[in-house]
Amino acid sequence: MARVLLLYGTTEGQTATIAERIADVLADNGHEPTLVHTKHLPDGFSLGDYDAAVIGASIHAGTHQKYVREFVKAHAAELNEMPSAFYSVSLTAATGTQEAWDTAREMLEDFLAETGWEPDATAVVPGALKYSEYGVLKRFMMKRIAGEAGGDTDTSRDYEYTDWNEVAEFAKEFGESLNTE
Repeated sequence: MARVLLLYGTTEGQTATIAERIADVLADNGHEPTLVHTKHLPDGFSLGDYDAAVIGASIHAGTHQKYVREFVKAHAAELNEMPSAFYSVSLTAATGTQEAWDTAREMLEDFLAETGWEPDATAVVPGALKYSEYGVLKRFMMKRIAGEAGGDTDTSRDYEYTDWNEVAEFAKEFGESLNTE
């Protein structure tokens, strides 16, 4: 059993929901997950209290959350010494084209290059369009962007593109890798 930190950054909550699913899978496989929002690190927080780490961040306007990037940069050496994984949540990946998937993968790779972190596993995870949570301006912008990409533009509802089976498989594989360490 490994103590696994699930650290995440989220804007509308999809990355947190994905972290919760990963935590459930890890717990079902005998590990002890701890969920922590990067903006709300507990007093006395230390990566050394964990055997492994899974970090998630979402992409907005072409970049991952600044506070997650800063955390990873500051702790890259520690993260590189422990089993770790990174998942990048992206609406770009939700469009379903190879070009969009490659773009989302490039943003993940750029994040890793910028931070100096070399996780053992990575995943691009399609996110969600949560029109109901957007203000008027953001709703308008997201509808425009979705329309240009041939995506969903009915702002009276939300759209979830996350493949929960793929998330569970990512978590399961990472958890199994901890059993061999």
